[in-house]
Amino acid sequence: MNLLEPAIIASLEAGKAIMDVYSSEFDVEIKSDDSPLTLADRNANTVINSFLIPLEIPIISEENKQIDFETRKTWNRCWIVDPVDGTKEFIKRNGEFTVNIALVEDGIPVLGVIYVPVSKTLYYTNVGLNKAYKVALNSHDTSFEEVLLNAKEINAIPHPSKARIVGSRSHLNDDTKNFISEIEKNEEVEIVSKGSSLKFCLVAEGKADIYPRYAPTMEWDTAAGHAICMAAGVSVIALPSKEPLIYNKENLLNPWFLVSNRK
Repeated sequence: MNLLEPAIIASLEAGKAIMDVYSSEFDVEIKSDDSPLTLADRNANTVINSFLIPLEIPIISEENKQIDFETRKTWNRCWIVDPVDGTKEFIKRNGEFTVNIALVEDGIPVLGVIYVPVSKTLYYTNVGLNKAYKVALNSHDTSFEEVLLNAKEINAIPHPSKARIVGSRSHLNDDTKNFISEIEKNEEVEIVSKGSSLKFCLVAEGKADIYPRYAPTMEWDTAAGHAICMAAGVSVIALPSKEPLIYNKENLLNPWFLVSNRK
């Protein structure tokens, strides 16, 4: 079965549901972990579940009830989903939020879909392709065949004379500042700012070189972006171990990590 098709169509339909809320007045709830939640998160999760549940592959989603590791550790593959990655960006209405859908096999992301509902931009990769793609759509209702027809391959392209680092000059923690300072000893640094999993996409499509993350993230924040980056020739490694990030861990919290197009 081609699992890319339902993943892509689910992301587009979720994007449509998100934009229905985005264009309206909406309430914001605060979850037990102090993260925000809106109707868009709930509606998008319902839409994605409606596509993925019939495939009979287990789902880890930020908005689903989390399943005990004693059950999860028996899974050799699962979906990892964030219906709205960047809910804070959604609330700010700055457009920098995404739908993230990834398929993980034995801890490794092998399929990734990231959809940006505001710009109708889709990024994706699939196991065996070893390529990542980007496509600008005219509608959330675009068919899978039309997506494939219009998609363009993306590649990580290092800047020849400086390091473009994904971050924010005004919101850098000490670890990130120290990381940047070390690089500045040898080359010019440009800070590139972007929200949600779009940080991964910037590196994957050659618009940034390095994304250091010295702050908490969950597996659903990174799995889809990780898959796309790997296919585009970008490494995603845990810090300080320098081993690849792995998924469906007992603790779904990621370690610090580094996304880089540097060999």
